[in-house]
Amino acid sequence: MTTIRMKLVSAACRRARALIDYKILNNSEKRHEFRQQTILADKSLTKDEKLEAIKWLNIDFDKNRILFNEGTKRICEDCQDECLATLYCEHCVRNYLKTKFSNWTSGNNDIDNLIQKCQMKTISPNKIVEWIPYDNLQNVKYLTKGGCSEIYTAVWIDGPYEEWDNEGKKLKRYGDHMVILKKLVNVESANRSWFEECKSHLTISNKYETIVKFDKPLNSIYGNLPYIAPEVIAGKETTFASDVYSIGMLMWEISSGQPPFISKHNYDLAIKIVNGMRPRIIPGTPLEYKLLMEQCWDADPTKRPDIHTLNNKLKIYLNLNFSNISSKSTNFSISLPEPRNATKEEQEAYYSIELDFDIQNDLIIENKTKRIYFNDDDENFKTVNSKKVKLNNNEDEDKLYQNPNFHYGEQDKTKISNEATL
Repeated sequence: MTTIRMKLVSAACRRARALIDYKILNNSEKRHEFRQQTILADKSLTKDEKLEAIKWLNIDFDKNRILFNEGTKRICEDCQDECLATLYCEHCVRNYLKTKFSNWTSGNNDIDNLIQKCQMKTISPNKIVEWIPYDNLQNVKYLTKGGCSEIYTAVWIDGPYEEWDNEGKKLKRYGDHMVILKKLVNVESANRSWFEECKSHLTISNKYETIVKFDKPLNSIYGNLPYIAPEVIAGKETTFASDVYSIGMLMWEISSGQPPFISKHNYDLAIKIVNGMRPRIIPGTPLEYKLLMEQCWDADPTKRPDIHTLNNKLKIYLNLNFSNISSKSTNFSISLPEPRNATKEEQEAYYSIELDFDIQNDLIIENKTKRIYFNDDDENFKTVNSKKVKLNNNEDEDKLYQNPNFHYGEQDKTKISNEATL
């Protein structure tokens, strides 16, 4: 039996996706054909590896056809319904799941209804939302805790669904699978925010926008401040772009060996982030890595890469660097501090917490008499194209005011507006 080098197959698929010119290849059919031809022309792969790579591409192709409702439909031989997928019929998959509704229950009607609705919008056999009975988990082990939950690891017996068996007309499971569990504290007595979090997660992970409609978040800000995007601190909703900003901060943490803005979790830091302060780039950081990191934390969310572009670029970059590692020393040096145990206070500071900022009208305004200034002598930080933000303005709450001339080093005093409250 030929051994398939899965890492090489994965890298080839990433290259095939990254090489796509979306202006020329303007539909899914053209893009899929290009990816297939790229794999077939890849001399680094064996014949079996090329077949495996094309199999992966076909799975993504089917998923995207259903997700974006594009492509030529066909008549399913089994259910006689029109379907978009080529490897399976999305209607047969959903009908199979529907026959299993009576076999499981969470004990909560709201949760059951949500899972059932998600299953009736399933786009891929390996992207199915399920209720997992606790008895189906083994080797449950405590890992850590966050601001409102405890985290455990476990093995999911039989694992998730993986593919559709056309001969058996049923879904096949992956096999035992390692999972992460989140234990919510005092769920029964808490408000329904935990349930809204579940719905939000399904929306982001599975793109069920047509099913899940949830209210705008509260005025409070929740999270780990150094990783929160400036527009979210300023009162905007969390978006995919704000998640990319957080990834940019994680990239800096990897390159520096320490969390960003360490020991500066306060109101002043929040205002500085909004006004453009970012961690100073560590000397020796590779240029491609540096440029991608800076693009991720751009003050303008529209200038940040989308998650798919970011994912492909990072994987290609990391793959190239790993392949170049030899007995020679790499030019990417990471400055790591001496190992030590964190104090209890330091450990608590890095849990996700609710930041109790009172966002008032015109908290940060253009009026010079009410502008917020800082005296910043810390050489570990720098400013990027910063913005003055007018918060919760009734006339135009979404407008951002550019302030490229703001530099902390030029300020010689600290002045906090009377309208800024905590």
